[in-house]
Amino acid sequence: MIERISPPGAPSPRGPYSPAVRAGDFIFVSGQGPVDPETDQLSTGDVCHETRLVLNNIRRILAGCGATMADVVKCTVFLADAADFAAMNEVYAEFFGDNKPARTTVEAKFVAPMHVEIDCVAYKPRQ
Repeated sequence: MIERISPPGAPSPRGPYSPAVRAGDFIFVSGQGPVDPETDQLSTGDVCHETRLVLNNIRRILAGCGATMADVVKCTVFLADAADFAAMNEVYAEFFGDNKPARTTVEAKFVAPMHVEIDCVAYKPRQ
């Protein structure tokens, strides 16, 4: 069974996609940019500010799906500038601690004026 999920309090999609899709025991979270959930507007700043906002939004989406950051098995991080890797990585480590998922990080050109976008896959068996 496939379930498309738009948790309350999560940023609204900027296009024709679901914030999260549950397929069996896996939860796929769409790429999240630095959107302030209070205003539902892009909140740009340095890569640390944006990474923190993105990961808080991912945490919020996962919570709406009954999962946590500890359930994340894979992340893909997209950076506008590879020189921001160390700063992004420092904030990223705060969110995952000892529960380190597999990860790919790539430099990418964005359609919006932002520094970072992150998507993830979580594994959370249904209760």
